Amino acid sequence: MAKAVAELLRIAPVADELGRVFAAAGHRLFLVGGSVRDALIGRLGHDLDFTTSARPDEIERLLRSVTKTVWTIGKEYGTIGAKISVGQAEWVVEITTFRADVYRPESRKPEVAYGDTLDGDLIRRDFTVNAMAVALPEKEFHDPYGGLEDLAARRLRTPATPEQSFSDDPLRMMRLARFTAQLDFEPAPDAVAAATAMAERIDIVSAERVREELSKLLLADRPRAGLNLLVATGLADRVLPELPALRLERDEHHRHKDVYQHSLTVLDQAIELEDRLPQRPDLINRLAALLHDVGKPKTRRFEPGGKVSFHHHDVVGAKLVKKRLAALRYSSEEVDAVAKLVELHLRFHGYGEGQWTDSAVRRYVRDAGDQLDRLHVLTRADCTTRNQAKATRLRTAYDELEQRIAELREQEELDSIRPDLDGNAIMEILDIPPGRAVGDAYKFLLELRMDRGPLDRETAEAELRTWWSSRP
Repeated sequence: MAKAVAELLRIAPVADELGRVFAAAGHRLFLVGGSVRDALIGRLGHDLDFTTSARPDEIERLLRSVTKTVWTIGKEYGTIGAKISVGQAEWVVEITTFRADVYRPESRKPEVAYGDTLDGDLIRRDFTVNAMAVALPEKEFHDPYGGLEDLAARRLRTPATPEQSFSDDPLRMMRLARFTAQLDFEPAPDAVAAATAMAERIDIVSAERVREELSKLLLADRPRAGLNLLVATGLADRVLPELPALRLERDEHHRHKDVYQHSLTVLDQAIELEDRLPQRPDLINRLAALLHDVGKPKTRRFEPGGKVSFHHHDVVGAKLVKKRLAALRYSSEEVDAVAKLVELHLRFHGYGEGQWTDSAVRRYVRDAGDQLDRLHVLTRADCTTRNQAKATRLRTAYDELEQRIAELREQEELDSIRPDLDGNAIMEILDIPPGRAVGDAYKFLLELRMDRGPLDRETAEAELRTWWSSRP
């Protein structure tokens, strides 16, 4: 409770000012939803959510009387946003008219409807812990659906029946999984049962909204419980079917590890290693860790002698990842980055006992490109063996590879490897015009650079002339 009081005191200046402005105009204003929940558990950020009896045009007018920074991108859904500075603090606020939205069975978008009461707005919210409010400027606490009790019990329960709540907005079924992970709360059994029975309703939700919810789940500190819930309810079969497909039936001799559980462990370990990356949390790192083995179900083969193989699952997996992430409307940059990591995640295993040549190390760096740091993390995280001797051997080998990369970087421009002669020099030396032959010569010099490292101009020119003269 002390944390809650401290948080509410911290936001009091901006909350009080907005409360006075709306009250003077004859409207009710409430701090609501996640803002109240986070204040109560002492983790409130600088984004605040409010609900009000005022309609969107009036919200916009009142906010413009307080700040010049107002945006209306969510106005068609009843939401106006603003940035407000009070003293040294800066707040991003979103104020939404009391809502009573609902999805129709055939619709992919909610039908926006405005409500008239706070309780009517709160019962339309996803979970009771997000259905508490504080009236402003009076600072009266409203909790008509038992959110405080559920918060103390760390329980996710819907204000209305789960069937009504999930029907009103099917994305709430994915939020059930997301908050399970984010808050480390236990979903109520009736909510899990309803999500399982209604999983196909997620199909009417736009890919963009599904993507955002999946990303928020993955960016939680510990996403495993939420992912397990997506799979257990059947929601993953609708939005990310490659994930439950990893639950390969174990053969009687247990000749391969549980690929699904292995993938979740790799995700856990990749998260632990994120301090190696420029930013944390890192969505691309987490997507790649979770999906790195999605090619295995399609490539599993039982070989003579009792072995199980997954030949080329890296290449197959990269194609599956590209298709799925594009369908979920991830950006082309995100799709390409995750696919590249999936395709390259086995490359290190050719390193063996460290017998790679400098040429092989250069190619490893070139192929990874701007994903090299993430590839380091994924490769290390992909070691889930319980054989400590083997784990130590792999870790030592990768330490050595990273050291070799660092040493080569000191000696040459490893991150932007180019031939020792550019296109203009090639045309001048060979006395040829622009065309395919220049490109072929460039490729030859690039491979030469990979094999032998930087060459002086005289040596590079001699090698170019020898190559040219040997052409048919």
